[in-house]
Amino acid sequence: MLDNQELRLRPPRHRVESRAIGWWTLQSSLFALPLPLVFGVLWLTIAPARFVFGPLFLVALVPGLLYMGVMPMWRYRVHRWEATDEAVYAASGWLWQRWRVVPLSRVQTVDMLRGPLQQLFKLSGITVTSASSAGAVKIKGLDHRTATELVEHLTRSTQAVPGDAT
Repeated sequence: MLDNQELRLRPPRHRVESRAIGWWTLQSSLFALPLPLVFGVLWLTIAPARFVFGPLFLVALVPGLLYMGVMPMWRYRVHRWEATDEAVYAASGWLWQRWRVVPLSRVQTVDMLRGPLQQLFKLSGITVTSASSAGAVKIKGLDHRTATELVEHLTRSTQAVPGDAT
């Protein structure tokens, strides 16, 4: 086994599932579209105030559409993961990007989460909690089968690795 000094920060090898783009797009639409929708309805229904709600509609819609168009693809390019016999590697984020390496000897728990939107896209996320003050490592946007296999692999591997996280 490698000691912790040989584990280095490097880009993980695997991309998340491409269906994550659709999942992130749907999530972003739930954040970005309600306000323009309200302004659009008010613009169409309140004739005297159309000169107010028309510009507000555009001011709210354009940034929301840009967010929906850019964020999911950007996140897909950044999000990566890898699990070896020594460590879990993860890269995540879009504006604020984070790379993490967690030695298996420091892993305390491995959890899998599937929210309703993830289930719709047949995706899952896993959380690897370690004995670290930096917090848990989250890998989101995995194919459900891949996530299940990864949780099983990490569970087996962490039980086999002697360490101080127990």
